[in-house]
Amino acid sequence: MINGADIMVKCLEAEGVSVVFGYPGAAICPFYDSLYDSSIRHILVRQEQNAAHAANGYARASGKPGVCVATSGPGATNLITGIATAYTDSIPMVAITGQVRSDLLGRDVFQEADITGACEPFVKHSYLVSKTEDLPRVFKEAFHIASTGRPGPVLIDIPIDIQQNEIKEFVYPETVDIIGYKPNTKGHQVQIKRAIDLLKSSSRPVIVAGGGVLSSGSKLKLVEFAKKTGIPVVSTMMGIGVMPSDHELYLGMLGTHGKATANRALHEADLVMVCGARLGDRAVAAPDQMSTKSKIIHIDIDPAEIGKNVKTTIPIVGDMKNVVNKLLEEIGDYHVSNAWSETLSRWKQELYRVPPTFEGFVEPRAFVSKLSSMLPSKAILVADVGQNQIWCANNFKIKEGRFLTTGGMGTMGYSVPAAVGAKIARPTREVMAVCGDGSFQMNMNELGTIVQNNISVKIIIMRNTRLGMVRELQDKLYDHRHSATILDTKPDFLKIAEAYDIPCAMASSNEEAEKYAQEMLKTDGPFILVCNVYPDTPSI
Repeated sequence: MINGADIMVKCLEAEGVSVVFGYPGAAICPFYDSLYDSSIRHILVRQEQNAAHAANGYARASGKPGVCVATSGPGATNLITGIATAYTDSIPMVAITGQVRSDLLGRDVFQEADITGACEPFVKHSYLVSKTEDLPRVFKEAFHIASTGRPGPVLIDIPIDIQQNEIKEFVYPETVDIIGYKPNTKGHQVQIKRAIDLLKSSSRPVIVAGGGVLSSGSKLKLVEFAKKTGIPVVSTMMGIGVMPSDHELYLGMLGTHGKATANRALHEADLVMVCGARLGDRAVAAPDQMSTKSKIIHIDIDPAEIGKNVKTTIPIVGDMKNVVNKLLEEIGDYHVSNAWSETLSRWKQELYRVPPTFEGFVEPRAFVSKLSSMLPSKAILVADVGQNQIWCANNFKIKEGRFLTTGGMGTMGYSVPAAVGAKIARPTREVMAVCGDGSFQMNMNELGTIVQNNISVKIIIMRNTRLGMVRELQDKLYDHRHSATILDTKPDFLKIAEAYDIPCAMASSNEEAEKYAQEMLKTDGPFILVCNVYPDTPSI
């Protein structure tokens, strides 16, 4: 005989799960008791939302679904923001929640919450398990759904009695066959042929690379296609890292807070090939204007995203890797005209701006650029949300590493727990979190997680005593009326670091910041570097 909790652990082991992030409670205690005897590593976070963010960072760094666990009621509802963050950014995740006894469901008992209903808009699928016998099938399907097609989170809600009940034997399914879930991965050959013809007839093409290129593992193939054709590449925020930042064909991030060269190239293009991106309002402020000036080829594994924001000339539904392979095979000797390449090179020179400096403060854009040259080529940078995110997106030079952030939901408090997950997934890589003093105060409780598990995450706090991004909006749109965006000079972040026995330093110039960054990178273990930034430093 075997109980449901033991089955849950065996399912995770069968899926090759080596680490889960969570926070225990009464309704999930049977699972935690079984986990005690497993080789699966458990990372105790300090709040459930951060379990989801850590699973998110782990998934993006490892390429495998991240797993987070919480109890019923408030434990489960605390996961929602992290689940929604993963959903909007297409991150594979399996969230496991405990639930009250099956016979008590719907009676509003202690710590009961309809978590499957509450998460409905933010998951690819959810399960409320009603039979212990169903657990192996449910887990097999959950991991399959989370990691295939357009990746995303799947929720498994398991009442405590289902965890406690016993069945005769455990058999994990070898295959999955879900009626109605058959993602189209090949890409229609006729549509690909039409796309090739359109590319060959264009004179000013641009590739827009989104997060789908990275999640599909087609990064190297897309780079090969760009090199072969000479087509310039711009990226969405989620697509940063598709090409090395210093590559001659890469023009930078597009959008409201993007690079001027990238935006101008998109504006002047006669053909735009969108790869694994939804092109929301931050990426393209006026999508109708773009589609009237340019032909649009849109490649995505999720048909719901094609044409949702930008009118599409040629839609191609399929896995990015398969489609790009076919484009490479059939593009022939097509190459962009020299005139277009020379124009883009000229714009790069003309539109470049050196950010001004302010005495007594770190200039964050210049420091982030310098920092990228100090880090190993495969380093992982995790940016939070706000001005720090834009400073990093536009100035951190990716080589072979990754740039992680939350582009769709824009969730403050993402960076530190996501960096924890990324470091556990890639322990030999340098992993650094960059956040503002506002966002750090949303996740600084995870310093406890970092210290308890000896996780060597480096943290940079851009301290400008402002909720900088919102303050910028108030300057531009609300006549400089700074309502609820001025942070007090407290807390003393160095004392907080000292309370956790984490080495730390504070910089008030770029010279100091670079000196302390070198010290930080030589430190074995976590380190916190506080950079005092001029309060009115803009995002771009």
